[in-house]
Amino acid sequence: MADNYLERRMEEYRQGQLNKPSIRRTPSGSKPGTISIKFPPRRVFVTGGASGIGREIVKTFRQADCRVAFCDIDTKAGNKTAQETGAQFHPLDVTDANALDTCVSRIIDSWGDIDILINNVGVGNFKPLVESTLDDFDLILSTNLRPVFITARRLAIHRNSLTEQNSFGGRIINICSTRYTMSEPGTEGYAASKGAIHSLTHSLMASLAPYHITVNAISPGWIEVGNYNAISQPDHLQHPSQRVGKPADIARMCLFLAAPDNDFINGENIIIDGGMTRKMIYLD
Repeated sequence: MADNYLERRMEEYRQGQLNKPSIRRTPSGSKPGTISIKFPPRRVFVTGGASGIGREIVKTFRQADCRVAFCDIDTKAGNKTAQETGAQFHPLDVTDANALDTCVSRIIDSWGDIDILINNVGVGNFKPLVESTLDDFDLILSTNLRPVFITARRLAIHRNSLTEQNSFGGRIINICSTRYTMSEPGTEGYAASKGAIHSLTHSLMASLAPYHITVNAISPGWIEVGNYNAISQPDHLQHPSQRVGKPADIARMCLFLAAPDNDFINGENIIIDGGMTRKMIYLD
């Protein structure tokens, strides 16, 4: 009788008649060992979103079901990113202040508002000081620094015109750099722009507080946007985290700062560099 019972049960299993065991879930409904973050759809604008860190930020927020628009001077890369992510691409040169301001205004008019603004665009243009020109310096500031002011100002003007404020408030996240506090030769323009972004972040925090918009900065260290597999082992191991950074490391922090409950993080600069700026280094 026992043998017949086992045979019947096996036949039922083969025919899919037995109920499959259900996965036990936590009280929140998640699988054990997972953390779930409720992230409502938001309207997101990213500068310099066609490639590198910017592209990863666009991709990450699209995966969170956000409506995302981004601008970039690289039309080919921008169209590709838009096609692959479903984000809205606005081709423009951010050094053209009127073009950038008009772009932000157009998005606000179309969407009704911008919930999350991420100022990512940046150039390095490193060269020896004796070979640098004033035009070189001005170009870096016009690309890296001025757009932070332009986009934040346009959002503030919009919010100031509203009779009823956005219930979410908002988030501005500025991509700074560890070079705001440490340098190599030939990086004057870049270091100056990132140092100014660091200061501008807490200044904007104070100005935008009435609109419940938090303003924070992220300072990446070495984030490899090229061939990650080509990085040498010593380059990885010099980091206390034992690896060079990836664009996703920055994108995840953007998502964290933009989460609805994280409105008490304000005016901060968060360094993401695998511990390098905390590492004491002396030559042997």
